Amino acid sequence: MIELVRRWWKGGEARLGTAEPEDAAALAALHAVSFRRGWSEEEFERLLAERNVVADMAEMAGEIAGFVITRRAAEEAEILSVAVAPARRNRGVAGRLLAVHLGRLAAGGVEKVFLEVDKDNVPARRLYDSAGFREVGQRPGYYDRAGGPPAVALVLRRDLM
Repeated sequence: MIELVRRWWKGGEARLGTAEPEDAAALAALHAVSFRRGWSEEEFERLLAERNVVADMAEMAGEIAGFVITRRAAEEAEILSVAVAPARRNRGVAGRLLAVHLGRLAAGGVEKVFLEVDKDNVPARRLYDSAGFREVGQRPGYYDRAGGPPAVALVLRRDLM
């Protein structure tokens, strides 16, 4: 399912659609440049093959510009990862992609969405704040940090219904 979205964000047209197992290599490559420990192509293939996983992506100029991947459990869901290509950051890609993704989850009966984010990741926290997520807990020492003490993860929640 691909939908052409014109001029939703600075930088031109984007195609928003469902990520499929054949997108695993491109998603793994994007994840690798976005996070300290990237997920492998095989990990993405397994995730995308699961019936309870919902994954959306944006394509711009024939390349993956970003993705959101979530695992559902009954009326709740957990966002596992959100990534945007470095060259596409700060253009509204993540916000628009997240809005579409949350709408799709709500249409599928999800009532509550959770996620974890590094307390020090200011851009991600701004994104989630603007999307209506609120802090419901913390996990001290959750994220490994190179050359420093482990980082605190904030547990965020957004009610969809």
